[in-house]
Amino acid sequence: MNMRKGIIGIAVILMIATVMISCSGKKKADDGKVTINFWHLDSNDLHYPEWEKLAAKFTELHPNVDIKITVLENEAYKSKLATVMQSGNPPDIFRSWGGGVMNSYAESGLLKDITKEYKSNWDSKIGEGAVGVYSYKGKVYGLPYTMGGVGIWYNKDLLAKVGYTSPPETWNDFLDCVQKLKAAGITPIALGEGDKWPGHFWWVYLAVRLGGKEAFDKATIGNGSFNDEPFVKAGELLQQLIALKPFQEGFLGATYGGDQAALMGNGKAAMELMGQWAPAVEIGSSESKKGIGDKLGFMPFPAVEGGKGKLTDLMGGGDGLVIGKNAPKEAIEFLKFITNIENQKFLTAGPLGIVPTAIGAETALTDPNLIAINKAVSTAGYFQLYYDQYLPPATGEVVKDATQGLFAGTMGPKEVAAAIAESYQAEKK
Repeated sequence: MNMRKGIIGIAVILMIATVMISCSGKKKADDGKVTINFWHLDSNDLHYPEWEKLAAKFTELHPNVDIKITVLENEAYKSKLATVMQSGNPPDIFRSWGGGVMNSYAESGLLKDITKEYKSNWDSKIGEGAVGVYSYKGKVYGLPYTMGGVGIWYNKDLLAKVGYTSPPETWNDFLDCVQKLKAAGITPIALGEGDKWPGHFWWVYLAVRLGGKEAFDKATIGNGSFNDEPFVKAGELLQQLIALKPFQEGFLGATYGGDQAALMGNGKAAMELMGQWAPAVEIGSSESKKGIGDKLGFMPFPAVEGGKGKLTDLMGGGDGLVIGKNAPKEAIEFLKFITNIENQKFLTAGPLGIVPTAIGAETALTDPNLIAINKAVSTAGYFQLYYDQYLPPATGEVVKDATQGLFAGTMGPKEVAAAIAESYQAEKK
């Protein structure tokens, strides 16, 4: 989940410059103060104060604690985090999407096992499925504070202009809608492919619709591979969409927060494929700081005729926080604080607009689109974590690079599938 723009302001640049020091410094000062280094990512000006408020509330209750917050955008965050992880000095508490990347950190001994604390005295109950994303080999290393799914966010007024008073449910109808929007002079789809990860959502979802859980399980733990038909066919169907030229001019170099979300938030594009954070980022990226309001709708990714996947199968994930290996016990208390029902409701009702994970906090949801996502998560028979996070780190990067090749026209469907298959097999050895 996102959120993702340029490096945030002079203060953040200074924090980045001192990152190695802040991660490896003493946890306890001479005055008895305990410092918690907290890293998260965002590109929305409306979101920063929410984290600062939570940190301030926590330090009021724990006056011996000082929380130092570092904010980065998505790609800068990943790069800086990789650097400090290689140094063996992780932040005390930091953003993670779970899955293969987190698992690799756990395998390397860079994370703190919080299983005992979670099972014995956590303030709020979080669903087993959500906890599982932040677990590895039976041990809990972090927890999500939001969990949701990716789908197509659309401008109701723009779709209505071309005769779609309800959103298309099948891939063929979706392509028809795209063609009609383009003919009407409306940008059908906003895409920030310069960031790579937004584009890989399209390929992954088509693979989910074509092959379902069976194809993915065969490719990762069975006798199949990413060279199998559903993954090649996913590239072929995505080529159908790309051939229609549905994206805004310059999409290959565009960013998510600065371009994709802004186009949607300003009413300049009809659709985007994005996660549960989309409305909040659209608002923050819009000129009015209001987005398009109740004109915004949410629909599941379209069904593909003949595919083994179901319309209820969901790709998504959460935004969560994990604990670094050298973190003081107060960092675990801070995670407990963030995930309690009271603060989950605070984050749900505020500008972040999260889909909360603490059982009972969902009562704070008022946005019908987020309520729909919460229902989709709870009813999904197959829930697929984003490939760039679920798969081993190197393979996740290959997925993004290869699918970008499809968008750029430099790689074909078979080449994309083969590159991913080769990388995955190499990492399995």
